[in-house]
Amino acid sequence: MTLWGQLTSKRESMGPIMLLLRWAEPADRLSYKAARSRRRDFLELVGIYSLILLVIWTPQPWQEPLGGLAALTIIAVIAVSYEGRRPMGLCTVNLVKSLWGVVLAMVIALFAVFVAGRTHTLHVVSSPWWALRDYGTYAIWAGMQQFILQCFFLPRTLRLLRNAPAAAAVSAVLFAIAHLPNPLLTMITLFCGLASCLFFLRYKNLWPLVLAHAILGISIAITIPESLDHSMHVGIGYLTWAGGSGVEHAAVR
Repeated sequence: MTLWGQLTSKRESMGPIMLLLRWAEPADRLSYKAARSRRRDFLELVGIYSLILLVIWTPQPWQEPLGGLAALTIIAVIAVSYEGRRPMGLCTVNLVKSLWGVVLAMVIALFAVFVAGRTHTLHVVSSPWWALRDYGTYAIWAGMQQFILQCFFLPRTLRLLRNAPAAAAVSAVLFAIAHLPNPLLTMITLFCGLASCLFFLRYKNLWPLVLAHAILGISIAITIPESLDHSMHVGIGYLTWAGGSGVEHAAVR
């Protein structure tokens, strides 16, 4: 057999293997062409974001059941497009390398507590039980926010825009708008939302962002006067805030 015949025969014998390798190509090459459509990403973004805004601006007592419906819808949409724990950052990849983000959040929080103590604006819950309930609940909520931001909004804006910095910026803007009309939280979430998206694109790990979000959020809750941040309410809750959430706080003098 000639050399050309050997090469042709080898190429033909490798055909099924090459097809298998193409089928197993990374998602960033094939998902754009077949697995997902840009129209679907756009419709999911618009639909879920509209539902989130509807929840934020719906008064009680309808807000809570509507919020539950929104949460189930988001979980269902993410489950349908599930690509594994690693793309979602639910893994240990780069965990140690990314822990500097948690350390930075702790430094910022400690500095905020120090300043609040000196200016007499530091206020903490007066009971350990209330502290565990309130701060523990917020830590879970912080994790949910980062999960939605990094595992729902960021991947879809990235597939739509095909540009990582632009996708991070758009996701951060959407995140910040969801905190209107609270001016303080809107500014903070715009900056921190952009930083967290860029952080996630770099390290692909969600856990440090959850911890950092919880630390910074709790530090805001105990260092900023409630008259300024309205107990960190957003949407209609910010407008209807009447001065306190019913939880007894102790001012640290």
